[in-house]
Amino acid sequence: MTRREKTLENSLTESRIRNVDAFAGFHPVINLLYFVAVIGFAMLFTHPVCLGISLLCAIIYSIYLRGKKAARFNLIYLLPMLVFAALLNPVFNHQGSTILAYLPDGNPLTLESVLYGISAGVMLITVISWFSCFNVIMTSDKFVYLFGKITPALSLILSMALRIVPRFKAQIKVISNAQKCVGRDISNGNLLLKIRHGIRILSIMVTWALESAIETADSMKGRGYGLPGRSAFSIFRFDRRDGYALIYIMLCSAAALTGNFTGTYHFRYFPTIKGKWTGATLIIFAAYLALCAFPIIASIIEDFVWKYASPSFSGSASFSFTGSSHKDGTNNGYDL
Repeated sequence: MTRREKTLENSLTESRIRNVDAFAGFHPVINLLYFVAVIGFAMLFTHPVCLGISLLCAIIYSIYLRGKKAARFNLIYLLPMLVFAALLNPVFNHQGSTILAYLPDGNPLTLESVLYGISAGVMLITVISWFSCFNVIMTSDKFVYLFGKITPALSLILSMALRIVPRFKAQIKVISNAQKCVGRDISNGNLLLKIRHGIRILSIMVTWALESAIETADSMKGRGYGLPGRSAFSIFRFDRRDGYALIYIMLCSAAALTGNFTGTYHFRYFPTIKGKWTGATLIIFAAYLALCAFPIIASIIEDFVWKYASPSFSGSASFSFTGSSHKDGTNNGYDL
C-alpha cells in the first residue's frame, strides 16, 4: 500500500470515529486522564465558580453526546435531585450567621446552609453528568486496552459490567417482542396473567444471561486471554495529536491544582460566606474552564476542519484503495 493510500485509509478510519465524537477519537489514555481530572476536580473544588463551570460543561457535553436522552435525564432526574439536596440540607444543618426564618421545631433557617445545600447538590449532579459522558466515551475495548496487560481479569469484568445494562435492555426487548407474538407479553391478560408472563420473561432473561456469561468465559479462555506473553491486536495509536492533548490537559490541570494549593479556590460557607479573590483568580478560572471544555473545543475544531479545511473529501468523490488482485480478477482493495 502506497503512502497516499495509507493516508486516505487513516482519514476514513478517523471519520468513522468522528461520527461518535471528536474527543472519542483520542487515545484511551487521554480519555481516561481527562475524566479522572474533571471528576476529581468536581469533587475537590467547592468554589461556586468552579462548580458552575464544571456543571455547565458537563451538561453541554452530555447533551452533545446523547442528545434528547441526556436533556430528558437532566430535567427528570438531575434537576429534582438538585432541588431535593438544596431543601434537605437546611433541615439538618443550622450553621450560619444569616438567619432567614425559624423552622417549626425552633431551629434557624440560615442563608449559609441553603447555599451550602445548593453547592452540594450541584457537585452531586455534576459528577453524575461527567460519569454519563464517561460511559459513552470509555467503551469496553478501551478498558481492555488500558488494563488488559496489567489486570486482565479486572479489565474483562469492567468491560462486561459496562456492557451489561445496554445488552440486557436490548435482549429483554427481543424476548418481550417474541413473547408478545404468542400472546404471552405483560400487556396480555388480567393482572395474574401479566405477572406470570413477566416472571416467564424474567426467567428467560436470566437463562440467557447465564448462558452468555459461560460462552464469554469459554471464548476468552479459548483465545488465551490473560496468559503470559499473549499478544493482542489494537486499533489505538498514540500520535502527535494525542501528545498535544496530553500537554494541554496536564497544563490546565496543573493550573487548576495551583489555584487550589495557593488558596485561589478557597471559599467558606460557615459561619459567614467569604471567598478569596486575587489578581490571578480569573486566569486560574480560565484554565479550569479550558480543561472542562476541552471535548467541546475539540469537537468544534474538528467540525470546522472537516467542513472548511478538507475540500478534497467533500462532494461525491470516489476513492479506491487498490490492492493486489486475485487470479479470478477480483480486487482486495477498498472501493468507496
